[in-house]
Amino acid sequence: MSWLADKRIVVTGGAGFLGSNVVKKLEERGCKKIFVPRSRDYDLVEMEAVKRLYSDAKPDIVIHLAARVGGIGANMKNPGSFFYENLMMGVQLIEQGRQSGIEKFVAIGTICAYPKFTPVPFKEENLWNGYPEETNAPYGLAKKMLLVQSQAYRQQYGFNAIYLLPVNLYGPGDNFDPESSHVIPALIKKVLEAKDKGERSIVAWGSGKPTREFIYVEDAAEGIVLATEKYNKSEPVNLGAGFEISIKDLAEMICELAGFDGKIEWDISKPDGQPRRRLDTTRAKREFGFVAKTHFREGLKRTIEWYNKKIKARRNSN
Repeated sequence: MSWLADKRIVVTGGAGFLGSNVVKKLEERGCKKIFVPRSRDYDLVEMEAVKRLYSDAKPDIVIHLAARVGGIGANMKNPGSFFYENLMMGVQLIEQGRQSGIEKFVAIGTICAYPKFTPVPFKEENLWNGYPEETNAPYGLAKKMLLVQSQAYRQQYGFNAIYLLPVNLYGPGDNFDPESSHVIPALIKKVLEAKDKGERSIVAWGSGKPTREFIYVEDAAEGIVLATEKYNKSEPVNLGAGFEISIKDLAEMICELAGFDGKIEWDISKPDGQPRRRLDTTRAKREFGFVAKTHFREGLKRTIEWYNKKIKARRNSN
């Protein structure tokens, strides 16, 4: 049994892709007092809703996963709302947490907070050495302010807040909405739809040259819960799988695993985003023993199978 088992824990975004996996990991550790606020009941952009959440749930620990997120397209369409909503949610949750005297606040940042040209692998100490990649800078900077706030509150108030930087997530249950999805679900959807319609090609964004690192959602959830249990310092911590793959190789792997032998056409009028991404994961291993376990190819296979089943179930219900 974990020491978390007796705690009242609020998991914002706990019904979402990452959040539902975090809730499952907490339950595996014997946690029974988990409160998942729903956006229809608590609009966390509004201070009054945040105050009501603390009053209703009376948490000992808050794990803040709720975010307004999306891929490059969504970030370019909504820079203002992505900045404002992510900033206000985090800032108000931390301030009310301090006023309520909670034991611990776990803030989830984003790899988009790193400078555009960070040396690879990204080390936490390089976080402030430049401006983030332009297409997602407003979102990245809004989430980065939670690191500033958590460190400032620890210094002034002795408030125990930690800050984690997960790399891009993927896995069953991901967001496959073409308006807001990230690269893996977007490509899986395109490939399976092309295969279904008997089309001989798909169009992918950019040049295919940038590299990305991905962490399986269950691994990321385990890292977050391990940090909640064991980590109590002010320094930010990367959560990643410690590898990188080009978008071109990723698209080809998805085509292969999905059984699609058509052509990939690259639309170079669309932005590439950050040139390279791979995290240094040394600190997470040293501080709370976290190492990602799921092999990328296996995780990708599970994700494609999950989405395939979902498509078939939807078809059968119609």
